[in-house]
Amino acid sequence: MITKLKKILFITIASVCAIPMSGQDLLARQAPVDRRMKVVDSIALHRLIEIESYDSPSADLYDDWDNIHAHSRVAQMPDSFRISLKNFCMPTTSRVLTSNFGARWGRQHKGLDIKVYIGDTIRAAFGGKVRVVRYEGKGYGKYVVIRHDNGLETYYAHMSKQLVEEDQEVRAGDPIGLGGNTGRSTGSHLHFETRLCGVALNPALMFDFRNQDVVDDYYTFRKSTYQKESIAATRLRGASSIGFGANEGDVELATAAPAASYTQEARFHKVKKGETLFSIARHRGTTVDAIMKLNHLKKNSKLKAGQILKFN
Repeated sequence: MITKLKKILFITIASVCAIPMSGQDLLARQAPVDRRMKVVDSIALHRLIEIESYDSPSADLYDDWDNIHAHSRVAQMPDSFRISLKNFCMPTTSRVLTSNFGARWGRQHKGLDIKVYIGDTIRAAFGGKVRVVRYEGKGYGKYVVIRHDNGLETYYAHMSKQLVEEDQEVRAGDPIGLGGNTGRSTGSHLHFETRLCGVALNPALMFDFRNQDVVDDYYTFRKSTYQKESIAATRLRGASSIGFGANEGDVELATAAPAASYTQEARFHKVKKGETLFSIARHRGTTVDAIMKLNHLKKNSKLKAGQILKFN
């Protein structure tokens, strides 16, 4: 009996001693696996960084980030740059363009004007980060600037209300503001700009508001061909021309485009019998003072049927 107890005790002690040894063997076998996983994790991390860099070329274009200056300041505009237009959202559902990109009233108009009404929802064109949310009384009015992962910065001006904050991340289609008539504006509309490295590019090269779509999956900016492409884009997708011309050869890159052309219905009003300045202003979404100033009229000026008035 004593001999059996000794055998049982010996086996028990041997088993207990074997447990740490088995654990050590398991750890020894696991160590190479852990090292291999670290290598795999490192490769995956590098690939993720490469993918993010590819999807976010704006990181290579811009050296600064500030919430004060509307226009980004960069050292050099690239000779060519491919801009992804995928995963987009049209800033507004309006299909009516009222003013083109280019020369207008003796100065350069660096965006498109799209007819919207006060309170209409304005949305982010692409995903990105809000850089500027400010008010400019003699210019943009209430405006928002967003820097996108594809390298573009988009501007949304003359809004009645901003719905985002600076440094806020947004996705394509997120509401960022409401249509309005603030700043240097004589009628409710959205002033929409697309800029690359602070340089204004013709939005018609990328956006087709009439068809509520982008022109392609990508737009490749090239300094050498940009001007001709911009002119062609305005002819294809801009506001209808009524005969205003421009000296195309004298236009600089940052503002290259034909002279602004206007849709007659959106910009001019033909006075009907019995109409007053007040009724016209209300019908056209503007003010009596604005119509008077644009047409050099006085409050007691008499309107004649058939008279053409500029209202914006």
